[in-house]
Amino acid sequence: MDSVFPVNDDSSFTEDENDRDAEQKAIDDWLPIPSARTASWWYSAFHNITAIIGAGVLGLPYAMSQLGWGPGITVLLLSWIVTLYSLWQMVEMHETDCGKRFDRYHELGQHAFGKKLGLWIVIPMQLVVQIAVDIVYMVTGGQSLKKVHDLLCHEPCKNIKLSYFIMIFASAHFALSQLPNFNSISGVSLAAAVMSISYSTIAWGASVHKGVQPDVQYAYRPNTTVSTVFDFFSSLGAVAFAYSGHNVVMEIQASIPSTKDKPSKEPMMKGVIVTYIAVAMCYIPVAIIGYWIFGNSVGENILITLQRPKWLIAMANMFVVVHLIGSYQVYAMPVYDFIETGLVRKLNFRRSWYLRFVSRNTYVAFTMFMAVTFPFFNGLLGFFGGFVLAPTTYYLPCIIWLAVKKPKRFSLSWFANWFCIVFGVILTAVAPVGGLREIILKAKTYKFYQ
Repeated sequence: MDSVFPVNDDSSFTEDENDRDAEQKAIDDWLPIPSARTASWWYSAFHNITAIIGAGVLGLPYAMSQLGWGPGITVLLLSWIVTLYSLWQMVEMHETDCGKRFDRYHELGQHAFGKKLGLWIVIPMQLVVQIAVDIVYMVTGGQSLKKVHDLLCHEPCKNIKLSYFIMIFASAHFALSQLPNFNSISGVSLAAAVMSISYSTIAWGASVHKGVQPDVQYAYRPNTTVSTVFDFFSSLGAVAFAYSGHNVVMEIQASIPSTKDKPSKEPMMKGVIVTYIAVAMCYIPVAIIGYWIFGNSVGENILITLQRPKWLIAMANMFVVVHLIGSYQVYAMPVYDFIETGLVRKLNFRRSWYLRFVSRNTYVAFTMFMAVTFPFFNGLLGFFGGFVLAPTTYYLPCIIWLAVKKPKRFSLSWFANWFCIVFGVILTAVAPVGGLREIILKAKTYKFYQ
């Protein structure tokens, strides 16, 4: 008598599994982060240069004027050492010994803290960082375009609102946002990396050419004690903002191929070393020379403070615009990936060009609106630098390292990580307070959409 129970069809089960695996692979091939793994070490170099040497370098002389010589140089050098160390840790943890890769920052967090907790620890901070950086870059791009116009426009010259220049800067991103992944923006990123080094060099070179101002003063600005303290806090955040590349480093490394014989960390670290040499060559001269030349009269943006020679300062500001176009896209790419992953995997939208067109342009429009509404350059640097950039850059990688690698207590690695954690927590505690106060003070007298 034949059995009345159904017989499991293993081949059908395997086909279903294969179909699901094929579908997941198709999604991965479409998403921005895991879709291409063909980058070389120099891709890592110019993507990281573009990500780290950004608008923050232009605010370093102003930060020095609020910190003073001793604290300013100390924080600047200490930040260089600490962030290089934490970046090295992230590169080392990108893949496990068995070859599993963490293509996104939150995947590393989930590996360390668990699926749910890791997601909730990393995702909110990383998204706020990337969106905040893009908003600040919108503001800076608009300011730089306005500076070029004001420098080159001959009398009679009509005043054009900053809001319009921000919208002009944003127009480039509505087109570039459609480039699918990191490899596709490599040309834009390379141009941006060259521009960042160029305008940093112009900033300190033009300052040297201008010479120390006759009435230069290096004392803290003649404010109340409370104002001086809050300005000090805000400037700590501005320095932290200048070292912001960690939030895209996992995603950049994901574009590099990896094998057992040649893991991705080797070419990635070559790029990181080149990047941090470039960072030192840009940050230290701009910060120290800018403050030395202008003292406490230096403006929030060193290129805005410099007025002569007109053609050189105008060219430097155009270099800033080109760099920020590339840097915006480097920070936006993980956001695109997050949005598109949610739409396709969670909400089951069909992969298509118009899904990408609508979602990415919506994001660009949002950052443009926020930049037009709140164009407070230095206050934004201080607030976001302390609130989210310090955690994700200075000490979250160290906490993850302690959780994953478990170095021996009181070993050199243990002490180094705890030093970075304490230093970063102090930045997180005090910098947002100063930045938020500066935003509030400026908002009192600011006319929106001026």
